[in-house]
Order: sequence, then C-alpha cells, then structure tokens
Amino acid sequence: MLSTEEIAWRLVLAVVVGGLIGAEREYRSKSAGFRTLTLICLGAALFTILSELIGAVHAPERIASNVVVGIGFVGAGVIFRGEPTNSKVNGITTAAMIWVTAALGMGIGAGYKLISCMACLLVLLVILTFSMLEGWIERVNQIRNYKIICAFENETLHRYEDLFRGHHLSFKRSRQSKTDTGIITGEWVVQGSEKDHRHCIHEILRDPAVKAFEF
Repeated sequence: MLSTEEIAWRLVLAVVVGGLIGAEREYRSKSAGFRTLTLICLGAALFTILSELIGAVHAPERIASNVVVGIGFVGAGVIFRGEPTNSKVNGITTAAMIWVTAALGMGIGAGYKLISCMACLLVLLVILTFSMLEGWIERVNQIRNYKIICAFENETLHRYEDLFRGHHLSFKRSRQSKTDTGIITGEWVVQGSEKDHRHCIHEILRDPAVKAFEF
C-alpha cells in the first residue's frame, strides 16, 4: 500500500513535469498550453495511482490502461485542418505532446520517477532543438503555391515556368484557366530554397504583364 507521503510526492512531480512541457507549448501559443498539459500529466498520474490502490494486486492496470484510450480523444480535439485552399493539417505536434505528457504522468504515477524525469528532459530537448532544425529545413526547402494572372499570349505560362527553372525552383502546374477577355490564370506548386523563392518572386512582381500574383 502506498503511503500518503509517497502519493503526494508523485502528484507534485507530475505537476512539475506537466508544467515544464506545458510552459513550452504556452510560449508558442498552442491550443494545449500550460494548464492543459499540467492537468493531463496530473490526471494520468492520479489515475495510475488509483488503479494501483483500487485494483490492488489483482488488476492494477484496469484503470491505467483506459488512460491511453481516453487521452486519444483529447488529442483528437486539437487536430484541425487548415483553410480550404490549404491541405495542411495543424495540431499534430500538440496532440503528440498531449499523448507523451499522459505517458509521463502514468510513469510517475506508477513510481518510475527517474525514468519519467529522464524522458521529460528528452521531450524538452526534442521540442527545443528540433524546432531550430525545422527552421533550417524551411529555409532550404520551401513549398509554395504560386498563382499568376496575366494577359494571354502564346507561351505565356511556359515563360514563367522557364523563370522558375532559371531560379532553380522545381514546380508542378496544378491548374490553368482562361477567360473570354483574354486573361489567363496559372497555378503552380513550387519548391525550392527561401532565397530562390525570394529572387523569383521579386522578378515576377516587377513584371508589368502580371496583373495579379499570389504566393
């Protein structure tokens, strides 16, 4: 049987661990922030402790096992799709943080305090250092949607595609349309470094033939 003092220490540690991870999410203004992740870690720890107390030696896992199932519903609530024109799905990292925070809470509640603290440090290391790596990847490889509207002439869209190639950008034409008034619209998915995008965009903006440009 767990002593009251041991239970109290586990709960306090769960608050500290959840608070550390939640502080990072709060700093980045994510949907699951300081209070949410602290409560998730505390709740997972409490459920695990109660599972041990209520289940005793016969089935100590019967409550704790449902934490894994229940936390999936919480994580699903923070995942959402972007704008209709953008296929990007947001909130997956925050959902993963909810999932791993619950795992840390369960570890603390089960008495594996050292392992849980080490895992917490690894989580903080990943989210702090890997964000810098993501920033570097974003600079060397960006995917943008270009939309150019201009007067129709023969080889109009091919001229801009040659411009993409000249700036070392790879592309895929996604859509094109022409109106009766002689206006043509071209859309591309363009991939390349931030520097190459910037130079290409600057040249397109200076083109007097371009009536509208979205990037």
